[in-house]
Amino acid sequence: MSSPLGDIIRRQRELQALSMRQFARMVGISNPYLSQIERGLREPSEQVLQGIADSLKTSVDMLYDQAGVPHDEDGAEPAVIAAIRADPALSARQRSALVEIYESFTGRSGTRRRRASSARARAGAPEASASEAPRDS
Repeated sequence: MSSPLGDIIRRQRELQALSMRQFARMVGISNPYLSQIERGLREPSEQVLQGIADSLKTSVDMLYDQAGVPHDEDGAEPAVIAAIRADPALSARQRSALVEIYESFTGRSGTRRRRASSARARAGAPEASASEAPRDS
């Protein structure tokens, strides 16, 4: 099983002549987690995807564009997701869970998010799961 985003990440990593281990260390994730992302077995969180883009000296939007990941016609996120992200009464973990549930119900999982929402997610990004947690060097 392959994903266009995972393929782009792998190709970009290889163009920079970085081993999977070196690149995972640069991003701050485990080698197995990077492997799963590249093979399309896992979707990276926004925080991890931002780290990947930074390490590749590109933007998240550029990675999505190169991968051909579809987005809304106007590029905007749905009002429901914007409201969830803006609600100060929710913790970062709660916001992330609600967005994930909404996307699973509407079939929007994997759609491109606006730059502004990516910035908001980085500012209040949920804690990484065990598989996303940075490895000790």
